[in-house]
Amino acid sequence: MASQTDLIHIFNGIPFTSRSSANLLKALNSFQAREDDLLLVSYPKSGTHWLAEIMKHLYTSKVSLTSPIEFGDVSKLEELSHIPSRRIIPTHLSYDMLPTEFKVKKCKAIYIVRNPKDTAVSLFHYYRENPNLPTIETWQSYFDMFLRGDVVCGSWFDHILSWEEHRNEIPTLFLYYEAMKKDLPTAVRKISTFLGINISDNEISIICKKTSFNEMKMNVEKDNSDPNHTVCALTSNKKLIFRKGTVGDWKNYFSNRQNRLFDELYQTKMDSSHLAKHITYDN
Repeated sequence: MASQTDLIHIFNGIPFTSRSSANLLKALNSFQAREDDLLLVSYPKSGTHWLAEIMKHLYTSKVSLTSPIEFGDVSKLEELSHIPSRRIIPTHLSYDMLPTEFKVKKCKAIYIVRNPKDTAVSLFHYYRENPNLPTIETWQSYFDMFLRGDVVCGSWFDHILSWEEHRNEIPTLFLYYEAMKKDLPTAVRKISTFLGINISDNEISIICKKTSFNEMKMNVEKDNSDPNHTVCALTSNKKLIFRKGTVGDWKNYFSNRQNRLFDELYQTKMDSSHLAKHITYDN
């Protein structure tokens, strides 16, 4: 069994789990992207699996949903080269770490954003339940780590701002978790339009039913058989993926002081962010 210190390593100043090997991260820029590759991008615990399920139902033609590009060892690049097009590739990488060819070939990306307070709480539980992550003793100690960006995949603020800064360099659709929870049909329509997929209102309704949180959680609990088929770079246990999926759960965890500290940092970091205007952020 791996020791606590073996579970995390630092690459380019960002914490990664040992499931993303340093050799793979070093080799990412040699990855051969294809013009029809589609990136599903998020900070951990922001709704990537939900987005991936929607994508699987949106395409009537054959597509290949891969595991995250940063998941595994250096053999991952060879493995991805044999996967037929169209490849849908999830990632928790910041824009700066994205393989160069995705940028050169202007591959499309969909980035899902979630209220960082709910994201922090969800990732806290992930730390506590996932044996691939170090043990966290208390919410307070984790909260301090999250504010410093000392959690896996680094700072939430730096991650989202890296993608916002370069949003005009590759075609990127930003989706908002809370807005999707309120009005999923509109989000599915936005995705289909972005991807040039013709779809009827009835087909959208069917997709929304099939990708409800309860439906997805039930399906995962029925089938946890293939440890390699994951869109998460932090675990191969799909039962750890779905917890509550609720909006506003952070209010059950943040003290008044923590809330004030978080708000101060948010205002400092996100003051000039265009995306921040669209994030549901309850003070």
